[in-house]
Amino acid sequence: MSSNEGNIISFKVFIDAKGILMTEYKKLPVEEVRKVFDKDDTPYIEKILKEAAPKLESLHNYLEKELSALR
Repeated sequence: MSSNEGNIISFKVFIDAKGILMTEYKKLPVEEVRKVFDKDDTPYIEKILKEAAPKLESLHNYLEKELSALR
């Protein structure tokens, strides 16, 4: 693998400036992977996105729904 480094996917639970508990979910769009990473790295990055993205997105949506019900 090359020495490139970048945020591929992230999930965060935090309290904002107003004291509200929130979640944040971000990911590198799949179509951008080949533009950003070396071709040797792309299979790894694409696999991570394929496997992790649905799980993290589902968790994000679930927690947002639960937090909204508490407000």
